[in-house]
Amino acid sequence: MNLLELNDISKIYGTVKALQNINLTVKQGEWIAIMGPSGSGKSTMMNIIGCMDKPTSGSVILDGTNISKENSRSLTNIRRDKIGLVFQQFHLVNYLTALENVMVAQYYHSIPDEKEAKKALERVGLLERAKHLPSQLSGGEQQRVCIARALINYPMLILADEPTGNLDEANEGLVMDIFKQLHKEGSTIVVVTHDPEVAEEAQRTIVLEHGRIAGVEENNK
Repeated sequence: MNLLELNDISKIYGTVKALQNINLTVKQGEWIAIMGPSGSGKSTMMNIIGCMDKPTSGSVILDGTNISKENSRSLTNIRRDKIGLVFQQFHLVNYLTALENVMVAQYYHSIPDEKEAKKALERVGLLERAKHLPSQLSGGEQQRVCIARALINYPMLILADEPTGNLDEANEGLVMDIFKQLHKEGSTIVVVTHDPEVAEEAQRTIVLEHGRIAGVEENNK
């Protein structure tokens, strides 16, 4: 079953063709990586999949809904209910603890539940750091808080933008182990990355160049 379909997607900013005629399907439970040089269209594709932008033409089907036809409020609701976002820059609230940062996502989705938020932190190995502020956490720990926040509402799709980009080798390994476990449990994952080692963990790698799909590599995972 296809969870996500991009059908003849193009995105144009003035005279710049950021994406051109992109066709891509992602099956439920599949893990794909998106790679390409700067300016290839990776971020634009992520923003469209993540309901943060709309294509100039074409359709995006997520869980049976044509999200390219939805208005901004509807896109916000879809992103909140169906997508877990993991960013390179963490985007944690500096004055909130790790636990409270996870609970923020619950607040916008339904009702904050401290017990569930603690379970999410425990899942990424950070329960003992629940009361720490972001400034008291390492980069790897902050990224794991981001993953816990992304998981708290049980999203259909986990969308990660350079999730290991700011991490050292040891913390990169910890974060990738979490993604491997999530995939093993059936999560659908789309990772945008520059790192070939991260991409190799996915089942498929989509290579973008100049806004077009230049190649698809099967990774036999």
